Amino acid sequence: MATEYTSQILHVLSQSDGPVLSADAFPSVPSTTIKSALDRLKSRDMVAYKDIVREEAVLTPEAEGIAANGSHEARVFEAVRKAMGGLKIADLPSVVDNKEIAKVGQGKAMKEGWIAKDKDTFKAKVDSIIDTSREQLLAIQKTRTHSKAVISDLKRRKLVTMQKVIIFEIDKGPKYAIDFVKEETDLTADMLASGAWKTVQLKPYNFKARGTLAESGALHPLNKVRHEFRQIFFEMGFEEMPTNCYVETGFWNFDALFVPQQHPARDMQDTFFISDPPKADKPRGPQHQQQHLPRDVPAQESDGEKPSQNYEEYWNNVKETHENGKYGSVGYRYPWKEDESLRLVLRTHTTATSTYMLRQLAANPRPARYFSIDRVFRNETVDATHLAEFHQVEGVIADWNLSLGGLIGFMEVFFAKMGIYQLRFKPAYNPYTEPSLEIFSYHAGLQKWVEIGNSGMFRPEMLEPMGLPTDMRVYGWGLSLERPTMIK
Repeated sequence: MATEYTSQILHVLSQSDGPVLSADAFPSVPSTTIKSALDRLKSRDMVAYKDIVREEAVLTPEAEGIAANGSHEARVFEAVRKAMGGLKIADLPSVVDNKEIAKVGQGKAMKEGWIAKDKDTFKAKVDSIIDTSREQLLAIQKTRTHSKAVISDLKRRKLVTMQKVIIFEIDKGPKYAIDFVKEETDLTADMLASGAWKTVQLKPYNFKARGTLAESGALHPLNKVRHEFRQIFFEMGFEEMPTNCYVETGFWNFDALFVPQQHPARDMQDTFFISDPPKADKPRGPQHQQQHLPRDVPAQESDGEKPSQNYEEYWNNVKETHENGKYGSVGYRYPWKEDESLRLVLRTHTTATSTYMLRQLAANPRPARYFSIDRVFRNETVDATHLAEFHQVEGVIADWNLSLGGLIGFMEVFFAKMGIYQLRFKPAYNPYTEPSLEIFSYHAGLQKWVEIGNSGMFRPEMLEPMGLPTDMRVYGWGLSLERPTMIK
């Protein structure tokens, strides 16, 4: 639409020796349309313009009716004047076709002295009147302004409102011409071949123009839910564990958790094994500790005050617990192989890190709360419900004299913070927890109970070889990050 006004603006300027106001030349055209046409002409230096902001009076719907048909008092006067011998008061609303006009108009008409009341009849006192209200509103409708006193009175009567409008003072530019020549935006092969490029007017490039805004990025749904979990853990006083070590030894991933070496989880069908190097060194304290720290964190020197941890003794304790039993356990009674324990794997769970953190806790036993959220790997056949890589949410609480009832109570509080309230617990088996519980929640959408996590209390065969006190208990639980994300 702006295109049709470019020529009209040029034509108006050709008939004027000075600047032109858009409100005078195009009173009924929206300012946005005029501005679009002006910007097009200004880009070619054909016009120059500046904005002028001013307040204008605008008629309300009631005032527009008065401007078209007359004021209430004038309409009442005309009805009374035309009635021979006067107009019955009861008949006035039907004559003016509006009860409100009759009510308001008769009072103002009597106040102006145009009509008088004679018992039950109105009679005209003058032959003609001047409808001042209508004349004022017609003037405002045309010029959008009036004297300050009139505007104030009409605003009080709610017949006009004031609004800010933008008008443009338009003048001829350096390259003004009465004809608007279309500029070509592309130099085509046909123009070059025919020589038309010599005569056409090409649109200049605007190197200062801003490019279109690129769509900004957004957080991945997994990262959003991960952030929610982290806030819940921090709110409940947990410390986040370093989980950047994706490759673990069989010792930390399985053996230290009291998982037997012939367990199905350690088969090639379930676990990704690393072929190069074929095996790792034994755990050796501070040196091994660095693999669980971010690369930008420098190695910490021992201050000589921490109790030293004998990793060779820990290694032998784990081996003996598996082979022959120890700490009140009969063990698994099989020949434990060192090479199998030192094989490298892509970690199948973040519990490997939890185990290492609990081993560090044994140097200074105290109540502790740890959590982690990170990637784990399983040698799964990828399908609609399984991936070879997923994210595990894990929490660990260590304290004295913990019980199974406390674990169930904590789970109810933990999941309630995620908006999950209907829980059921089912006994289960895990090599490193006893008792163990699977956690189910009722899914209203699916209308069935869905498994959402696993939990339990770590076995003495896992904790006591580390050197933790015999009366210290440890809760452990975990769930995938993907499942609650899908449910959300």
